[in-house]
Amino acid sequence: MKDALRLAGYSRRYWFLLVVSVILMAVMGAMTAARTLLIKPVLGRVLRPATDAVSEPLFTIPVIHRNIYLEQFFPPSIHNIFTIVAIAIFVVFLVRGICDYFGDLATSFVGFSAVKDLRNDVFDKLLRHGAGFFESTSTGKVMSSVMSDIDRIQVACSDMLAAVLRQTFSVLGLAMVVFGTDWRLALFSLALFPFVLWPTARLGRRIRRISRRTQDAAGELNQVLQEAVAGHQVVTAFGAEDYESRRFHAAADRLLRSNLRYVMLQGIPSPLIEFMGAATFVGLLWFGREEIKDRVLAPEAFMSFLLALLFLYEPVKRLTNLHNIFQQAMGAAEKVFAWLDQPDEMSDVPGARRLEGFSRSIVFDNVGFQYPTASGPQLSGISLDIRAGEIVALVGASGAGKTTLASLVPRFRDPSSGAVLIDGRDIRDYTLDSLRANISLVAQETFLFNDTVANNIAYGQTTFTRERMVEAAKAALAHDFIERLPQGYDTVIGDRGVKLSGGQRQRLAIARALVRDAPILILDEATSHLDTESEMLVQKALSNLMTGRTVIVIAHRISTIRRADRIVVLDRGRIVETGTHQQLMERGGIYHRLHELQYLGAAAGVDL
Repeated sequence: MKDALRLAGYSRRYWFLLVVSVILMAVMGAMTAARTLLIKPVLGRVLRPATDAVSEPLFTIPVIHRNIYLEQFFPPSIHNIFTIVAIAIFVVFLVRGICDYFGDLATSFVGFSAVKDLRNDVFDKLLRHGAGFFESTSTGKVMSSVMSDIDRIQVACSDMLAAVLRQTFSVLGLAMVVFGTDWRLALFSLALFPFVLWPTARLGRRIRRISRRTQDAAGELNQVLQEAVAGHQVVTAFGAEDYESRRFHAAADRLLRSNLRYVMLQGIPSPLIEFMGAATFVGLLWFGREEIKDRVLAPEAFMSFLLALLFLYEPVKRLTNLHNIFQQAMGAAEKVFAWLDQPDEMSDVPGARRLEGFSRSIVFDNVGFQYPTASGPQLSGISLDIRAGEIVALVGASGAGKTTLASLVPRFRDPSSGAVLIDGRDIRDYTLDSLRANISLVAQETFLFNDTVANNIAYGQTTFTRERMVEAAKAALAHDFIERLPQGYDTVIGDRGVKLSGGQRQRLAIARALVRDAPILILDEATSHLDTESEMLVQKALSNLMTGRTVIVIAHRISTIRRADRIVVLDRGRIVETGTHQQLMERGGIYHRLHELQYLGAAAGVDL
């Protein structure tokens, strides 16, 4: 119920349309009931000679204890029975159709809009998560929650909302007809309903649990698909097509079993209602026959009652099916709200101020960091002062903590102990957007979007000129190859920039950083995957990018950081050496050993 109320809260801003839809569906339900009332005048007056039924009222609308006669509004002297009945039929069906159409349209708008708001909230929540969330959560499960789970909720909020209103008001209107015609017959016919509603409620809880398992199976299937598509080159290179096919088929089988269990359960109420309805109908025929024989009930009134009862069973049956669909949607909603309720890993503290530029220093003050699932700290006791305009290189073996240390500056992660300060203030006291606006990043794995070159260079910038973008591309040594592309800056470069070489992708990333024009620059092994020629071009572009900025360079190749103002050597999460290239070489420590190993590897043709 809590999830249902929370979901209903998303339609609050569309309350006016929701009220309109309720009114329209209420009128539609009344017209559904009126259809059954037409049976009595058709059988009693239209199909009977006029002389046989002069004293009978034309229409009666039962209102529990009294009847409203149409003759009160149309005196018998001006009646034309067939004309009145025909007009009534046209009016009832026309009004019902119009109200049903516009009521369905209004509820669909409310439902689709509410789900759009929910999907936006989930996506915005994902954007606020830190690196730890995406490292511990598979892409397939994220995609399943944002798309598949919310699609199921959309059925509940749009199609099902309209159907529930339609069937509910139909039940109410028809119930009035049934009880108004003969309350004894009504009680007899509805006596078996509790035997249908109780198992339906029990089944609903099981359906909700199965729905959650189904969504988990769908997430697993999405994960296998995403990995196979993203890593297709590895799959084909290692001849693993059969292996991936078996993984996908196994996940698909698990999803099939979950779906079949859902179908088996949700189909139970329908035949149960059919059986109860048949038993009730047989009993009513016997009871009605006796009532008609004793002249307590007119045949046309009994036919009107039977028709209303038959019409009543159909919306009741649909409501039980809708209840099962609703439980399935609530299972999906439970997962979605669990995503939304996860605390933000990275958020602004109360009273956070904006970082308006950078002028003095970046300070790591006794910083420590440990991953939640790790057995020991990744960083320990890191103290480092980087002055404005300084180029500082972080060097060390794989796993030494270089990337983790650099990731603390833009708050991809927060330190477990100690603090990172910019211009003398803890970076957690700055708003996230203003902090990151002062930082540019060029990573080892350049991510480009399946969009134009221009949009990739200007990514994240709300205001920029074409001239500024071209200047950035020229400074990144990218302008010439961009001009040779089929549509120049308007060329779509494919998923992750697949239509470009590694060096070209890296130079686009440098151009993107130049357009951002942030005072702090982080280079995370930006040339480690490039050939010699591409590396030379990228190094020149990086020199242009680094000019006038405070730079943190994460280096794999020592040859790329010889001109750094300071080189900081990390080992097992601690700073073990600091100095210039010349100073560290003369000291003969870890840096010297790394340099010698890379020199020997280069001489042997091996990239260490």
